[in-house]
Amino acid sequence: TGARPRALVARPHTSFGMESHWPCTTCAFRCVAHVKVTAPNMKKLDDRSRPMIFVGYEPGSKAYRVYDPATRRVHVSRDVVFDKEAQWNWDGEAAANVDSGFTIEYTTVYHLATAAPTQIGTEHGGAPASPRSPASGSTPPTPPLAEEPPVEFVSPPPDVEDDLDADHDDAPLRFHRIDDVLGPATPPGQAVRELSEELFAVTAEEPASFAEAEQHSYWRQSMIKEMRSIEANKTWRLVDPPARQHPIGLKWVYKAKKDAAGNITKYKACLVAKGYVQRQGIDFDEVFAPVARLKSVRLLLAHAACEGRAVHHMDVKSAFLNELLEEVYVAQPPGFVVDGQEHKVLHLDKALYGLRQAQRAWYAKLDASLLMLGFHRSDSEHAVYMRGMGVHRLVVGVYINDLIITGGHSGELMQFKEEMKGTFQMSDLGLLKYYLGLEVNQSEDGITVCQSAYAQKILEVAGMAGSNPSLTPMETRLKLSKSSTAPAVDATDYRRIVGSLRYLVNLRPDLAYYVGYVSRFMEKPTVEHLAAVKRVLRYIASTIGYGCHYMRKKEAASLVGFSDSDLAGDLDTRKSTSGVFFFLGDNPITWQSQKQKVVALSSCEAEYIAATTVACQGVWLARLLAELRGEEADAVTLKIDNQSAIMLSKNPIFHDRSKHIDTRYHYIRECIEEGRVKAEFIGTDGQLADILTKALGRDRFIELRSRIGLIEIKTPRKV
Repeated sequence: TGARPRALVARPHTSFGMESHWPCTTCAFRCVAHVKVTAPNMKKLDDRSRPMIFVGYEPGSKAYRVYDPATRRVHVSRDVVFDKEAQWNWDGEAAANVDSGFTIEYTTVYHLATAAPTQIGTEHGGAPASPRSPASGSTPPTPPLAEEPPVEFVSPPPDVEDDLDADHDDAPLRFHRIDDVLGPATPPGQAVRELSEELFAVTAEEPASFAEAEQHSYWRQSMIKEMRSIEANKTWRLVDPPARQHPIGLKWVYKAKKDAAGNITKYKACLVAKGYVQRQGIDFDEVFAPVARLKSVRLLLAHAACEGRAVHHMDVKSAFLNELLEEVYVAQPPGFVVDGQEHKVLHLDKALYGLRQAQRAWYAKLDASLLMLGFHRSDSEHAVYMRGMGVHRLVVGVYINDLIITGGHSGELMQFKEEMKGTFQMSDLGLLKYYLGLEVNQSEDGITVCQSAYAQKILEVAGMAGSNPSLTPMETRLKLSKSSTAPAVDATDYRRIVGSLRYLVNLRPDLAYYVGYVSRFMEKPTVEHLAAVKRVLRYIASTIGYGCHYMRKKEAASLVGFSDSDLAGDLDTRKSTSGVFFFLGDNPITWQSQKQKVVALSSCEAEYIAATTVACQGVWLARLLAELRGEEADAVTLKIDNQSAIMLSKNPIFHDRSKHIDTRYHYIRECIEEGRVKAEFIGTDGQLADILTKALGRDRFIELRSRIGLIEIKTPRKV
């Protein structure tokens, strides 16, 4: 008989003197571990690892658990190098801000008030309330807010939301609890809030889930304030779940509101419905609600600057809590589940954030209120309202729950604010300073608007904050193609950066063509396309403080438009690029750089198509400006640098060269015949829209940049 096979005493790699590295079974508990830093866009001199403390292994995966004393968090990583002989120096510089030992956080129920609870709201009505009484203990509870009814703050049972919609879970925690690592411990009989807040230091300003937010008092108070606002508005009723209707889940969304300098001014918690599970025709019908376009906002600011008027800002609290037409049921909110009534749901009498129809319901309520106050809605922009005539004319622009107000005397403006406060819960923010990411400064000379903080954030996210500056956004003769054979790059990162740049174009017309050009290669970007994007970022780094200056005018400012086009500039489609620019006096209002929809056979045809685009824009702007002034619309002057295009727009000549042009592009001819626009010739040197059609040389680019109203508003800070 043969010998029985024997198991190897040692594994093959250990027979040659090699050490087993996976997992590290010889590492001492609490030894020093150097963990690889995986942060994106690291600089050359940044540390590639961070010292931490080895505390165990991650179950179910080949990874280690390491504790970071600097942030008081437990991380899970596979990329770890151990210093088995070293122990953490708790008295050293690395542990300067760390407690002398571990503190275990115990999970118990805690409360925010000591008064008896009330009910959230039943089928018979009543004030909303909290389910439990406060726990006893030596640590005093957090005091209630300014004489308002006490509210208990508890986490919902884990099985409450299991029968809701498919996406009922909150986002996971971004860190591990210490008791998950060291094992369970017997609670000492008290819940100390301060202990929890010290143990969980969240570096992010805005938590991703309720589990994170409940660890911090300012987010807890914000959630309590939001609940009181919802309950005071009688938004819902607690009822038994309907037989054949699935309740919609709720979640908390957190926003740290900042000023123009990036400082946090307010912590806002919003309770939102998971409206993405709603079905059209069952849960909602119509959802559209107009908002003021940014081009309308720029026109309003320019008009106010020309007239020497101040622009004020108001914010509506709990804007979306308005009457609903549909029957909608939602789950009880996380942290505010009624004890003993966990199986019940909330019947919505009014809209809630996140519902598909919530914005439409809010707009209907605001529209009716403004009409009752004597305003009339603009026919050109349904989110702009006017009241009065002449110097008494008051103008209001609406973007969801943000109102910008200008015109009238100071007494009339204050009267309107009081009228709005009597109708809604409003915050009077005074003079407009920060609006949709726009940094606004008002002075006797006019109004300046920039996006320096947003531009700086783009550079930091893209890892270009310390890059060498560039005087122009693109090389003059650079031509890119979708069929490039260069190596591919990460399309997600490329789209993220370019998408951020597109919003920056709202106040930077000097970037319009270049950002539009690199946007053509979103599908399969290569290193060539990414290099062009980095060149744009380097230019932004050198002009980060630039913005629009709307100057005051003694005489009435007129509306002037410029149109221009290149010829077959796109290598892939041979289509041309139209450039459209409008000014109110010398103040830039709207700009557009866009590839044309059809192939132009000549420069005349390309310019003619661009002229039609500027005519469409000009007719709309003239109507809106006339409504702001309370006057009749004047003819808009269009500046075109192609004589053939001007002649073609006035008369049906050049039949052989123009008979194939689509009917839609002959709209400019009708506008000229009716006297709504006037086409005038301008030389190439005076064509301001030239900056929107092609990459220009340095001297020409800088010249046009100054002529279109862009100035350095803020001196860029050193990075």
